[in-house]
Amino acid sequence: MAVKRSRVEPDFLDEIIAESSKGHPEFPQLVEAAYRRRKLLRALASERERAGISQTAVAARMRTSQSAVARLEAGEIDAKMSTVERFAAAVGRRVDWRVVRAAPRRRAITRPAKAVAKKSRRVLGRVATYDTTK
Repeated sequence: MAVKRSRVEPDFLDEIIAESSKGHPEFPQLVEAAYRRRKLLRALASERERAGISQTAVAARMRTSQSAVARLEAGEIDAKMSTVERFAAAVGRRVDWRVVRAAPRRRAITRPAKAVAKKSRRVLGRVATYDTTK
């Protein structure tokens, strides 16, 4: 018997990605990269919990604060690779970095010469775009 799958309706995040992709065709790839980073940090946090090591103990091993470890695990910061490696070492793991072929880039949409100048700014952990001509 075949399993009937229900169609998933787009949610708020899907709408944000679609809207942001209009002016920035590479935006979906940036979202995917952020997802992979979050997944790695959550896996390391799970390893820490499985090993029964507290955030305070990890912080001492990393020579940082417990709140910094909490922010790292929550994905609230864009951590440097060296920080992720120190976190992994503090929980008895190693990160295996590798280079893989990127998906083909879509051709950028050219804008008219009189296009509105826009800038991006990080607001509450999200990127907001605003018009600079107003």
